[in-house]
Amino acid sequence: MSDVAAIRRFNRFYTRRIGALDEAHLGEPFGLAEGRVLYEIAQGGGLTPKALASETGLDAGYLSRILKRFDREGLTDRAKSSDDGRSVTIALNDKGRAAYEELRQVAEDAVEGMIGALSAAQREELTSAMGRVEALLEAPGAGEVMLRPHRVGDMGWVTQRHGELYAREYGWDERFEALVARICADFIEQFDPARERCWVAERGGVRLGSIFLVKGDKPGEAKLRLLLLEPSARGLGLGKRLVGECLAFARASGYAEVTLWTQSILTAARGIYAAAGFELVGQQPHMQIGVPLVGETWRLKF
Repeated sequence: MSDVAAIRRFNRFYTRRIGALDEAHLGEPFGLAEGRVLYEIAQGGGLTPKALASETGLDAGYLSRILKRFDREGLTDRAKSSDDGRSVTIALNDKGRAAYEELRQVAEDAVEGMIGALSAAQREELTSAMGRVEALLEAPGAGEVMLRPHRVGDMGWVTQRHGELYAREYGWDERFEALVARICADFIEQFDPARERCWVAERGGVRLGSIFLVKGDKPGEAKLRLLLLEPSARGLGLGKRLVGECLAFARASGYAEVTLWTQSILTAARGIYAAAGFELVGQQPHMQIGVPLVGETWRLKF
C-alpha cells in the first residue's frame, strides 16, 4: 500500500470513528464545522469573521452561513471592531456559552468513550503517536514544545518511560527501572532549587522528554542525568535543546564542570553530548542493569 493510500485509509477510519460526516456531530445540533466555529468563538472572546476564517480554514461563504445561523438562534452578539471600523467582532452570549459548554462536555465524554478500554500505557502510546503526527504534518512553528520544571507525577512518568523504552529497545530489565527510580527519589528528597533542576519537555499537555541537573560528588561539579526522548519526539532537535538548557543553567549556577554517565551503545545520546562539547574521559564494562554493557563517563569543563 502506498503512503497516499495508507493516509487516505486512516482518514476514512478516523472520520467515521469520530462521526465527522454526520449531519449532527456527536448527537448535537451542530455539524463538525459548526462545532469548530463555536469553539473558536468561545476561545477568542470576540473575533472578526476574517480571523475566524483564518483560524478554521473555512470558505468565507460557508463561514458566513454558519455565523448567520448562530445569529438566528441567538447564540452570538456582534460589536463594532475597535481595530477595524469596517468589521465586527463576534462573541458568544450566555445562550451561546451554554451551547458551547454542552458541546464541549459531550465531545470530551465521546473521547473518553473511545479510549476508556485502553490501559494507561496504551493511552500514553496513543497520545504520543498523535503528537508525532502533528509534528510531521503541521505548519512550521505550530505546536511549540515548552520546557517546564517538574511537578507532581513527573517522577513516576520518568521512571515508567525509562523502564518501558529501554526494555523495548535494548532489552534492559527491571534493574534499570529501579536505578532510575532511585535517582528520581534522591532528586526529590535532596532537591536544591538553587543548584539543581529537572526539565520536562511538553507539547499540548503531552510529555515528550526530560533531563536533570544535580550536584556532583565534589565541589564545582554537576551531573547531567536521565536524558529521555519519546520516540515521537526524536528527530526534532529536542535532545540538543534539553542538553543546552541544562548546560546554560549549570553555567549560571557557577559550576566549573558537568559530568554524565552513559552507555557506549546509546549512539544518539552520545552524539548529542559530543556536539555540546562533552569529552569521553573513561570507560568501564559492567553488568549493573542485567546485560553486559560498557559504561562511559563524559565531562564538559566551563
